[in-house]
Amino acid sequence: MSPQLPERVDDDDMLDSLTIGRRIRQLRSDRGLTLDDLGAAIGRAPSQVSVIENGKRELKLGELQRFARIFDISVDQLLSAEPPSRRAALEIALERAQRGPLFASLNLPALPVRKSLSDDAIETILGLHRELERVHNERAATPEEARRANTSLRKAMRQRHNYFAELEQTAASLHAAVGHAGGPLSQRLVSDLASHLGFTLHYVGDLPGSTRSVTDLRNGRIYVPLGQSADADPRSVVLQALSSHVLKHGEPADYAEFLEQRVETNYLAAALLVPEKGAVDILLQAKEARELSVEDLRDAFGVSYETAAHRFTNLATHHLDIPVHFLKVHENGTLSKAYENDNVAFPTDALGSVEGQTVCRFWSARRVFDVEDRFSPYHQYTDKPTGTYWCTSRIQPGATGQFSVSVGTAFAHAKWFRGRDTANRFTSTCPDESCCRRPPAALTAAWAGQSHPSARLNSSLLAAMPTTGFTGVDTTEVFEFLERHAPAES
Repeated sequence: MSPQLPERVDDDDMLDSLTIGRRIRQLRSDRGLTLDDLGAAIGRAPSQVSVIENGKRELKLGELQRFARIFDISVDQLLSAEPPSRRAALEIALERAQRGPLFASLNLPALPVRKSLSDDAIETILGLHRELERVHNERAATPEEARRANTSLRKAMRQRHNYFAELEQTAASLHAAVGHAGGPLSQRLVSDLASHLGFTLHYVGDLPGSTRSVTDLRNGRIYVPLGQSADADPRSVVLQALSSHVLKHGEPADYAEFLEQRVETNYLAAALLVPEKGAVDILLQAKEARELSVEDLRDAFGVSYETAAHRFTNLATHHLDIPVHFLKVHENGTLSKAYENDNVAFPTDALGSVEGQTVCRFWSARRVFDVEDRFSPYHQYTDKPTGTYWCTSRIQPGATGQFSVSVGTAFAHAKWFRGRDTANRFTSTCPDESCCRRPPAALTAAWAGQSHPSARLNSSLLAAMPTTGFTGVDTTEVFEFLERHAPAES
C-alpha cells in the first residue's frame, strides 16, 4: 500500500526535486556506485551529489541529461513523478512535512532521514503530522475562514456578473415540467414540482431550531415549518429544499463549499419564483421607457422585495448591460449581504471581507431608516470616493430587527431608473474616519472620557465553524426529528 501523502504542497518544485533526488539515489545504489563514483562521473564533489539526492537543489536540463546518460535512461524516466520505491515515497512525504509551515511552527529540530529510521517509524510520524494538520485546520475554521470564503465567493460572482446561465436553464426545464407558462409561481405549482421530483410536503410544528427545512431522502419527504412569520414567503423554503436536491448537494466538505451551495440554492429558488424570460421582458420594456424599478419586479411575480432585488442583480448586467450593487444592512448599520460589479467601494476588513462592516451613515442604506414614509421607495444620489452613485432602498423586517435592502448603480446609468429625479443627495468620504466615524468636535469635547458603553457581543464572533456535518445544524436533533416523523414500516 502506498503511504498517504499530505495533500498540500507549499512549493510546486519541492516534490520534483525530492522525487528526482531519491530516484538518483536509487539508481546509484542499484548500480553499486558510491557518492564519490557518481560525483566523479558528473564532475561534482560528493557533497554536491548528496545535496541533489536529498532534493535540496533543483537540477538544470543539462544536469538532468548528464545523469540520464550515466544511468542509461531517458530524461522522461528520470523526471517521473512516481517515487522509485515505497521507502522513497515515505522519505519524500517526511521531507515535505518537515519543510511545511505547520512543522516550522512547532519549533522542533529536523529529523534526519537515515537508513536506521524504520518504515514503521516514518509512518507513525506521518500519522501524527496528519492528525496535527487536522486539528490545526479545525482551529483555523473560525469566522476568519468564513470571511475569506465570503470574499472569494463574492469575487467569483462578480466575474460572472452574478448570472448563472446553467441555473437559469435548470429553472426553465423545471417550469416546463410542471406546465408553468409564466407569471407568479403558485403554491399549487410548487407542490406539483415537489411531486414531479418525487417528494411529498409535510408541514410540522417541531422542526429542529437549527434548520429551515429537513429533507428525508429515504422516504421522499420534505418537512417545512407549520408557522411562518407574516413577511415570509411559504414557497421559498420549499423551493430551496427542492433546489438543493436538484443540484445534488451533499454534505459540504468545508465552509467555502457550504457558501457555494447556499448561493446556488438561493439562486435557483429565485429563478423559479421569478422566471428569466418573463422578468427580462419586463425589464427591457422598463429600460426603454426609462422606468426601471425593483418594485415592478416584486409586484409582477408576488415575491419579497429582497428576492426581487436579488433577481434584479442576476439579470441587470447580463441582459441590460447595467452594472449594479446590492446591499442588505441591519438597522445598527452593519452589512450582512453585499454584491457589486460597478466598482462601488464597500467597507472592508483587512481580509477584504464586507460582512459585518459598518456602512457609512450618509449612504442610502442608512439614510432610509430616518425616512418616515415606509410605503414609498427611497431614492438617493451619493457622492463617494469612487464616483457618484444612485441608489434605491427599502426597509423590511427580519428575525433580528429591521434591515434595509438597496440596489444601486453608477450615475451614468441612473437615467434608466424610476426615481432618478430625486433631490436627495449626500456626500460620503468613507473610509476616511472624519466622514462619519469620528464624533463631531463639540460632542467629543463634551463627552470624551465621560462614558463607558457596554458592547453587545455578536454571538458568531467567537464561534468556530463546524468542520464536519452540515454547517450550523445540530445533526443529532435532525436525526431524532426524522426518527420521530418517519412513516411506519408496512
